[in-house]
Amino acid sequence: MKIAISGKGGVGKTTIMALLANEFKKSGKEVLIIDADPSPHMAETLGFKDIEKIKPIAEMTKLLVERSGKVEGSPFYNMNPQVNDLLHDFMISHEGIKLMVLGAIQTGDKGCACPENNVLRRMLTKLLLSPEQVVLLDMEAGVEHLGRGTIAGIDQLLIVVIPARSSIRTALKIKKLAEDVRIPRIDFIGNLIKNERDRQFLSEGLGVTPIAFFADSQEIREAERDEIPLTHIAAPAENAPQLLMEALTR
Repeated sequence: MKIAISGKGGVGKTTIMALLANEFKKSGKEVLIIDADPSPHMAETLGFKDIEKIKPIAEMTKLLVERSGKVEGSPFYNMNPQVNDLLHDFMISHEGIKLMVLGAIQTGDKGCACPENNVLRRMLTKLLLSPEQVVLLDMEAGVEHLGRGTIAGIDQLLIVVIPARSSIRTALKIKKLAEDVRIPRIDFIGNLIKNERDRQFLSEGLGVTPIAFFADSQEIREAERDEIPLTHIAAPAENAPQLLMEALTR
């Protein structure tokens, strides 16, 4: 099962992905999270140690250029770089959950970073081909990543949306682009829900009822402020993570 999560910035996609990963782990599944956000903080959310030493692979420019086989002054590089050792060397684990901090696959400030991006895409593809694991891909906010075609191999896209018109507009745009790249299954998740009116507002605005609703949680906010891993909180979102996992595996 290969699941990606996206949504407008600040809607809580990393929080929901962390809670979902923990639920899969409790059910006995082997779980790998790929943090492909330009500002990754999944490691902190899950309570990984020495997070200041964890550097996204996308920022290791020298390593990526070397692995691409590109020679300075030449336009040519290896389109099929060897990345298996990188997957082994940079994959970390904590309390039964594996994590690869990939970082965002995007164009550099001074033109196309094609050789580096090709290595990152190759790594992502290899990770998504793993048959044994539940793979959860925490993507950057917005919709640009769908246009770059970096999520081939995803079985399902979860779009996190909060009760706000701007969030709904972004969610619907992401859904349209996801349909264009033929992701097999696309679902919405409501977050920061305070009451039934919020549920109705989302369902009406999206034209479909989200498969799960996560309540607006003071406990989760305080855990983040106090640097407590979400996986260490007892029932941080009531039974929403379990209901979401059941909906995905149904």
